[in-house]
Amino acid sequence: MTNWRILAIVFFGVDFLFVLTSAVRHIKSDDFFRRTEDSIESHQEKDAAAVRVFPPVMPLLTILIGLGLNRLWPIAFGFELRKPERYWLGGLIVAGAILGLGAWSAILIRRTGQSENPWKPTTEIVQSGPYCVTRNPLYLQMVLVCVGVAVMLMNWWILILTPVCAWFLQKLAILPEEAYLERKFGNTYLAYKARVRRWL
Repeated sequence: MTNWRILAIVFFGVDFLFVLTSAVRHIKSDDFFRRTEDSIESHQEKDAAAVRVFPPVMPLLTILIGLGLNRLWPIAFGFELRKPERYWLGGLIVAGAILGLGAWSAILIRRTGQSENPWKPTTEIVQSGPYCVTRNPLYLQMVLVCVGVAVMLMNWWILILTPVCAWFLQKLAILPEEAYLERKFGNTYLAYKARVRRWL
């Protein structure tokens, strides 16, 4: 096994562990199992966003479906980075997303005594760090991880499916969160919303 393959496996492992630890935290919460319309109403009453999907599932599905489709119907556009370059570039995208967006955002959220669990109450709008550039750095991280994995594997299917992943995240997670934050914080959130973009 070459050093580049080992490097790719390491990046996959880091991302998987990050998602897995988040999943374990959410699964331990009773909120994880509430997905019906009744639960959405109860979330609103209990001071929480009515997020309809466990967010890390979307990028994982994107990557897995992309791998499957590439195995069945591989796509080639006549452009392909060589292995060392593509592992470095894709790995940097993944590492930058996890550290610069995911980990940094999680640290800032926890410093305010909150949780990155989307089914927990938001007590304060974090506006520093990556939140100065995007309102959803944790979700942007997930999208960029898909891009990074696609580059490392030169898998065009993953790249094609990445906008679909972003759309589902926006529809099922971001929009319900925005509705909740507008309801709870009013003009304070609307001012932040007008100043900082949803994605970039």
